[in-house]
Amino acid sequence: MILPTKKVEATRVNPKKLIIYSKPKAGKSTLVAELPNALHLDLEEGLNFISSQKIDVIKEAREQKKDPIAVLSEIGKKIKEAGNPYEYIIIDTITKLEDLVLPLAKKSYMDTPQGKTFTGDSILELPNGAGYLWLRIAFNKVLDTIYTWADNIILLGHLRAKSIEKEGKEVEAADLDLSGKLKSIVSADVDAIALLQREGDKTYLNFITSDEIICGSRAVHLRNQKILVAETIDGVYKTYWDKIYIKSK
Repeated sequence: MILPTKKVEATRVNPKKLIIYSKPKAGKSTLVAELPNALHLDLEEGLNFISSQKIDVIKEAREQKKDPIAVLSEIGKKIKEAGNPYEYIIIDTITKLEDLVLPLAKKSYMDTPQGKTFTGDSILELPNGAGYLWLRIAFNKVLDTIYTWADNIILLGHLRAKSIEKEGKEVEAADLDLSGKLKSIVSADVDAIALLQREGDKTYLNFITSDEIICGSRAVHLRNQKILVAETIDGVYKTYWDKIYIKSK
């Protein structure tokens, strides 16, 4: 290692890890289905009406009589064996992924000396919220593995409405639907977070940071921007992903 004596140039332009969240049925899955060379991993059995390169992970788990996380692991192995052929991997949704890692979290805890006598159904039954630590460990373990599957990872999530006080008044705020510290850790780790917003026939990704909306971006071209990413013109759905993932000159 040589200590730098001048500025080191940035090595990325586009976000490697992008969270897009919104209310259910707002069009997240439809939007990402238009990305080229993307693998869409459905964790909610919600893509029956959408055409895309997709795998219904829950259906596969049911048919194979396996845990969904085990199926995800098998998918990852096949991706690696194929030489990481996809430009984008889409997880639909991380809100559901939090539920799916609970058995892994429980197993990890029970593999420890203090956990081998645990008889509860869920790790979240541990006193004083101790189970949430194991949930975070399991979730991050799975997510860190997913991050190695492609150069661009898109995590779809649901919106959780909450109320905050601003200037003495209670206002509605938009938040990512993940539990407690897990939300903070994941949000800090990703490169960009956008709230998907529909306005008539137009769809926007909002990266503008505010007290009311959890958003933001490390990528300069997305920072504090509200970007038109799709619209329906004369019945034809058009997307503008090149505004999000810009091509190098």
